[in-house]
Order: sequence, then structure tokens, then C-alpha cells
Amino acid sequence: MYSFDAIKKGLLDVEFDSALTFIYGANFAKQKERYLRVLDTFGTLFGTEVEIGFFSAPGRSEICGNHTDHNHGKVLAAAINLDAIAAVAKNNKEIIRLKSEGYDMDLVDVNDLEPKPAEFSKSKGLIRGICASFVKRGYAVGGFDAATANDVLSGSGLSSSASFEVLVGTILNYLYNDGKVTPVEIAQIAQEAENRFFGKPCGLLDQMTCSVGGFVYIDFNNPEEPIIKPIDFAFEACGHALCIVDTGGSHSDLTDEYGAVRKEMVDVAKSLGHEVLRDVDEAQFFNSIDLIRKVASDRAILRAQHFFSENRRVDAQVNALRQQKFGEFKKLVISSGRSSYMYNQNVYSNKNPLSQPVALGLCMSEAILEGKGAWRVHGGGFAGTIQAFVPNEMLTEYKDRMELVFGKGSCYVLSIRPVGGTCVI
Repeated sequence: MYSFDAIKKGLLDVEFDSALTFIYGANFAKQKERYLRVLDTFGTLFGTEVEIGFFSAPGRSEICGNHTDHNHGKVLAAAINLDAIAAVAKNNKEIIRLKSEGYDMDLVDVNDLEPKPAEFSKSKGLIRGICASFVKRGYAVGGFDAATANDVLSGSGLSSSASFEVLVGTILNYLYNDGKVTPVEIAQIAQEAENRFFGKPCGLLDQMTCSVGGFVYIDFNNPEEPIIKPIDFAFEACGHALCIVDTGGSHSDLTDEYGAVRKEMVDVAKSLGHEVLRDVDEAQFFNSIDLIRKVASDRAILRAQHFFSENRRVDAQVNALRQQKFGEFKKLVISSGRSSYMYNQNVYSNKNPLSQPVALGLCMSEAILEGKGAWRVHGGGFAGTIQAFVPNEMLTEYKDRMELVFGKGSCYVLSIRPVGGTCVI
């Protein structure tokens, strides 16, 4: 921890450049401006006569494993260089005072750690829930003051809420537990908070990727104890940028569409005597399609086929990255996207079939990048974002052409971040 003035001087000078470069790469200079803005907000709210640290937690991008985790499948995901940051100081008040840009200040008593229905779907509930899970696991909690900013795009499938949860867990870890809480535990704590205190029955994928960082393989065969393996791959050396394109469209009326994917996969599993598709033998599934059609829809069968092939693709992508075969990796990205389009059928909503911005984005990406890059639907689908791996020499062309159709600023150029939740300064 540093004095307020020392951190400000270090950010204006070069003292913290190496720490910022490790996380943000060549874009670190722009991050300095952001850190200084948050630091000034902290000073205005809480004063400058304190010892301060900076903390960060990234968003994440699903790379493969589209709609598989809820049926205990496999996923490959990656932390990205968009993140939530916080300037933080202990306050010795047993009260957490956290002010996020654009929102009212949250006040949480760390001695009052029961779920409160009035706080469901609110950041205050997440903070209280994370504290409760720390205490439940035998870890310490305490009061702190924080000013935060989050540039993870809300509603984009990049997990802005998970980055916030991991940020709060990382702060408590370093301020009160000497950094001994593992990234896996912080992810589990964040999931518990979202389930019990936020009112959202989410899985563990988002939190785990944001907490661990880098490329992460996760096998949810046992959701209580998922197998988690970081993948050693230097993305910055592959000559490509990771682009997320916001094609527009609202997720507000799509809850039943998302729910149907899970339900229909489960319908197929139950027709074969199991609760989830992961427990079904693929050969048995394929040889029983005539029987399954009597109790489940054709679309459910297609979605089940997507599940089985997507699980295999996750393993194949992991192997390609480990063997430094980025060309093979890109072919598998395209294959994943086509399976989502043809079989999982989450590229447009059946409620409004004439509106297909995601499909249009994929069509344009194929026309621009065929034989050179890769593209797929990103996240839950039906509306929102697509993902593309774009050769660096084509980045300007791709970005300009996508933004011509979907609007200025709709194409976000990202990179894979090597670290998850961390103390930056």
C-alpha cells in the first residue's frame, strides 16, 4: 500500500509502468488516465490521508463450449484486457463503502451477513454475499473504502458482474487474508454470492475465468468440484486480435429462449434415463434418435448433438493451443460457431425471425476473414455479440467494415489477459 500522493506521483511518472504493462500490454498509457481518474474520485469521497492500493479483475470471453456448462460439459474461456479496477483503503469501521462510477455508493455492514431479498439483483447484495462466503470458509473480512470503475461491457457476454464479484473478493483477500485465498476459492465464493445474495442461479464459468486469468479449461462433469486447467499459450505472439462485435439487439425478452436450450438438452438426457447430457453415451444417443423423437423435439435432438460435438471441440482446441497450432485452433473456432448456428440454433430469436443482426455479423465476418481468421456467436446468443480472431494486418479493415454496419464503437479490439483478479499496486 502507498500514500495517496505516492500513488498519484507514481502513476504520473514511470514507477508503476511495468505493473500496468504486464496486465494491459501496449495500452497501459491509456490505463494510467483511468487509474488517475479513479484515484481522484477516491480522494474526493474519502480523503487523501490514507494508505491506498489498486486492485483489478478482468472480464472474460467464452472461446468454446457454447451452452454446455449447464449440462455438465466442458468449456474453454479466457480472461480479457477489459477489467474492473478499484482504489482501496482500509477504514477500520467494519463498514464497506464502495462507490462505482455511475452508481450510488454501496454501504455494507460486515457484521450483517444474511441474504436480503431487497438487495437481489443489486451490487450491494453481491458485496454482502462475498463477505458472508469469506466468513463461512473461515477467512477474515473487514471494512474498506473503494472507488471503482468497470469497462467490461454490460450485456455483452463478457461478464461484467463476475469481474465485479472477483474484484471484491480480491480486495478482501489482500487486505485481510494476506493473499492466501486461492483464485479457485474466490471464484466459488463469487458464485455463492450471486446464487444466494443476488438471486441468480449462475454456473461457475464466468467467475472462474475472471479469477484465474489467461486461457482456462474447465470441465463441469462434477459442478461442485470442476476440473480447472490453465492453458499456457502466448496469445500476443500469434499475430491476431480478439474482436467482440456488438451487433445490437436486446436480451430483455430472451429469458425463455435461453432456458429452452438447457431444458431441451435435459429432455433428451431424460429420455435416455439421465439427468444431464454429460451422463449420456454419445453412441447410445445417436442410435436412439428414432426413440427420442417420440418424446423430444427435433430441435432438442439437434441441440444435444451440438453438446456432444462441442465437448470434443473443447478438447481439440486445448490440444491445438498447447501444441502452438493456431491455424488448427481457428478452424475449430469456426466449427464451433457453425454448430451453434445449425444445431444449437441460438443465432437469432424465433420471436422475431426477420431481425438477425448476429447472423448478419457472422455472414460479414466470413466474407472478410474466410481463409485467414475465425468467427462465431459469442455468449448466450440470440442477440448481442459475435467473436472474431482477426489477423493484425486485417484489423483496421475488419473494424471499419463492421462499424459501418453496426455503428461506431461496436467493434471492441481485445487481447487475452495473463492474470485474473490481482493487486496491481
